[in-house]
Amino acid sequence: MTKEKGFNKQKLLTIIGAVLCAILIPILVVNVTLIVKSFVNEDEVPGIGGYSPLFVLTDSMYPEIESGDLIICKAIDPAEIKVGDVISFFDPEGNGTSVVTHKVIEILNKDGALSFRTQGTNNNTPDALPVPAENLVGIYQFRVPGAGSVAMFLQTTPGLLVCIVLPIGLFVAYEVIRRRKFDKEKQADTKALLAELEALRAQQAQQNANNNPSPAEEPKEPPAETPAEAPLKESAP
Repeated sequence: MTKEKGFNKQKLLTIIGAVLCAILIPILVVNVTLIVKSFVNEDEVPGIGGYSPLFVLTDSMYPEIESGDLIICKAIDPAEIKVGDVISFFDPEGNGTSVVTHKVIEILNKDGALSFRTQGTNNNTPDALPVPAENLVGIYQFRVPGAGSVAMFLQTTPGLLVCIVLPIGLFVAYEVIRRRKFDKEKQADTKALLAELEALRAQQAQQNANNNPSPAEEPKEPPAETPAEAPLKESAP
């Protein structure tokens, strides 16, 4: 029973470790990819397959989108944008790198130049400047509540160490220890099995010896006794 419980515990820990790796490794790969792309193309929002993750820092779109959320936007042709769409764009009032996610309240087309009037649903007034079509990053798809804060922490050195490197390192160490323990137990079981086989062979050999005794030697006849000579009787004088 104890051995079975130990096996089930090992199996459970292995499954948990595999699940953690399946979750953490893709997150690590995505983070590294986004970080590399952000350095290679500083003027673009890093993304994968046309989808870009963005971290929400304000509540201008509350309650639809909240501060700390992770949102995903998809690259789209500016001509396909409609009034009511929520879009992410480089802030025309910003430093050229800050991205804002607001709702389109009006589409402007002046002298063939397409632009969008936007406003945060939690703001009282529209944004001061229209958004040129070339500033468009993408159209909002969905959000993951609270994941933005976690993702931002993961991009820091302590976050990578605590949430990615450390769990993976612990899992690898556990797997090494578990494998060594398994090998030792396997060797012990093999030795026990060999000893049992040897005992069975000895027992079988003994049984064979008992069932097939060696032929008994014929009894030897005792040597014939030489008749004893009768003592000579002296005759009376």
